[in-house]
Amino acid sequence: MKPQTVNLLMFLIAFLGIGAIGGGGILIISPIGKLIGIPLSILKHSPFHNFLIPGIILFTVLGIAPCLLVYPLLKKPASKLFVKLNVFYDMHWSWSFCIYVAFALIIWIQAEMMYLQSVSWLHTFYMLYAILILIVALLPNVRNFYKIKTIEK
Repeated sequence: MKPQTVNLLMFLIAFLGIGAIGGGGILIISPIGKLIGIPLSILKHSPFHNFLIPGIILFTVLGIAPCLLVYPLLKKPASKLFVKLNVFYDMHWSWSFCIYVAFALIIWIQAEMMYLQSVSWLHTFYMLYAILILIVALLPNVRNFYKIKTIEK
């Protein structure tokens, strides 16, 4: 029986992915920031001249990847490739990738704050959101649901 907290984890991952697809997509479509009203001048302390590369990173790493992770979280399929990338040998790779996504979000927010040299309420929200993903993933009943009986590696 799947605990409700597993559904919560899937929801958190999907919500993050959908939001990042939207945000990253807008940055890709309008790399000068016109669609969302952000001036290019905020990038003056970053290595980027426009929002295209950050948009692609946001779209793929925090958008597409988490959305694609929902199905494996639900079905727990085997994958030789993803098992090789799993550093938590006693856990299903999809659970491990939730941890990776949460840390990717933390790194993204930290880099954004550093390059923009500012902190907004959105940075705080997404930092807390990443921590919430970690907390939910680390709950005992979620870990038990994704714990593997035999080591796949």
